[in-house]
Amino acid sequence: MRPNILIVMVDQLNGTLFPDGPAPFLHVPNLRALAQRSVRFANTYTASPLCAPARASFMSGQLPSRTRVYDNAAEFASDIPTFAHHLRAAGYQTSLCGKMHFVGPDQLHGFEERLTTDIYPADFGWTPDYTRPGERIDWWYHNLGSVTGAGVAETTNQMEYDDDVAHHAGSKLYELSRGHDKRPWCLTVSFTHPHDPYVARRKFWDLYEDCPELDPAIAALPPGMLDPHSQRLLEACDHGAFSISAEDIRKARRGYFANISYIDEKIGGLLDILNRTRMADDTVVVFLSDHGDMIGERGMWFKMSFLEGSARVPLMIMAPDWQPSLVSQPVSTLDLCPTLAAMAGVDIGSVAPWTDGQDLSPLVEGSGLRAAVPMEYAAEGSETPMVCLRSDRFKLIVCAGEPDLLFDVAADPHERVNLADDPAHSVVLKALRDEVLERWDLAAFDAAVRESQARRHVVYRALRNGNYFPWDYQPLKKASERYMRNHMDLNILEESQRFPRGE
Repeated sequence: MRPNILIVMVDQLNGTLFPDGPAPFLHVPNLRALAQRSVRFANTYTASPLCAPARASFMSGQLPSRTRVYDNAAEFASDIPTFAHHLRAAGYQTSLCGKMHFVGPDQLHGFEERLTTDIYPADFGWTPDYTRPGERIDWWYHNLGSVTGAGVAETTNQMEYDDDVAHHAGSKLYELSRGHDKRPWCLTVSFTHPHDPYVARRKFWDLYEDCPELDPAIAALPPGMLDPHSQRLLEACDHGAFSISAEDIRKARRGYFANISYIDEKIGGLLDILNRTRMADDTVVVFLSDHGDMIGERGMWFKMSFLEGSARVPLMIMAPDWQPSLVSQPVSTLDLCPTLAAMAGVDIGSVAPWTDGQDLSPLVEGSGLRAAVPMEYAAEGSETPMVCLRSDRFKLIVCAGEPDLLFDVAADPHERVNLADDPAHSVVLKALRDEVLERWDLAAFDAAVRESQARRHVVYRALRNGNYFPWDYQPLKKASERYMRNHMDLNILEESQRFPRGE
C-alpha cells in the first residue's frame, strides 16, 4: 500500500543546528522525538539560498537555471512538473497549507487545493535589476532592523500567518482521517518561521534566557576580510545605517531560537493529530527548510549566501519502511521530488528525465552515491549568477570576475580559510572547476537572468497601471457545503463526519 505523505516545511532554518537531529540546546521536544524515528540527513543543501527559487527547486527537482525562478519575483511556469503533479497523476490527493511563494498566475502547481493564501506577493514587484549594480530597493530589501528590533510580542504579522496555517492544517488532517476520499494523500504544510524579524512570544523567549549559544561562534569580521559577495550582502542589508551591539546580536539569536521552539509546538500539534486519527503508521513525515540563516555568524544575517549557515538546511524523513539512521553524505532539497515520486511508485526518470535531483532511497539503504550537490544564486546582492558545488568534503563557489572560494567544510566548518590558491589543493580545485564548467555556461546563465529581469520590469509597470488584477491566492470556502445545510441529511452527516465511528 502506498503511504500518505505529510511534508512540513519551515522558513530560514539554519541546518548547522541539526547535525544529527536538533542541537542539544534547542527546546524542541517534538522535533527531537521525530528525529529519533527518522533518517536524518546531516548535510542537506538548498538548491538556492532564497525563498522562491529554493521552493520552486524543491517542488520540481530542478535548479533555478531550469525553472527560471531566479529570484523572489520570477514566475514559476505552469508547464514545469512538480512532485504535486507526479503524485496527483499517480492517484494521490494533494493539498498545500501555507507558504510556497509562487510567483505568477498559477498558484497551485499540481496541488488540488490550497487552504490559505501566501504570506508574500505573487507579482513581479520584487524583481532585482542587474543593470543597476549595488542599488538598494529599500521598501522590499532586507535590512538590519530585524536585528535591532528583536524582542518579545504576543502577535505579529508572521505569527498570525503561522497560527492560521497550523489551524487549517490540523483541520485538514481531521478531514482526511474520515476517509471520504479513498486516495492516499500528500499534505504540504509550510510555515514562515523562524524567518526574521526575530520577534517571539514570551513563553518561547523565556526558554533561552541562559542559552550559551546566544553569542556567535565567529564574531563579526571587518568587511575587508569578507569575500566580495559577502561584502555586497552587507551593503544590500544597509549595514552602514545600523549600529549593531553585542546585545542586539544576542537578542536576535534568542528570538530566532525561540521561534524554532514556536514552530516545534505547531509541528507537535500536527503529529499529535496524526497519531490520534490513527494515520501515523501509514504516513511518511518529511521535515525540511527552504534555506538557512547566518544569524550573526561573521557579522552576516539572513540568507543569500552559499556559506553553511545560509545554504545548509535540516532534512529528516520518517518513513514506514526506513529504519532511523544518520546519513552524512551531502544531499540536496532537489532530491525530494524524485524521492517522493518513488514513494508513490513513479519512475521519475521516465517522465521527467531533466530532473537535477536523485532518489534518496539508495543512500538510505547504504548502496548509493550522491554526486556533488549543485547550488545557484542570481538574486539581490549578486551582480551576475553565482554557482556552487558541495562534494563529499569540499565546497567550491564560483562567480564570473571574482576569485574562486574553496573550503574544506569537514576540517574548516566555519569556512575561514580559502584554499583556492593553495597548491596542496590544486587537484581538488581543478576537479571541481571542471565539473562547474561542464555543468554551467555562466555567460548564458547571466544573459538569461538579465533578459528575465528586463521583461518583468516592463510587464510589472504595465500591470500596475490602471485596473490591477492581483495573482495572490484567494482560498475558496464553500460555506454552503460546510457543517449542516438543508440539502443534507443530518443523520448521515453526523455519522460520516465522526472519527472514529462506532466507539
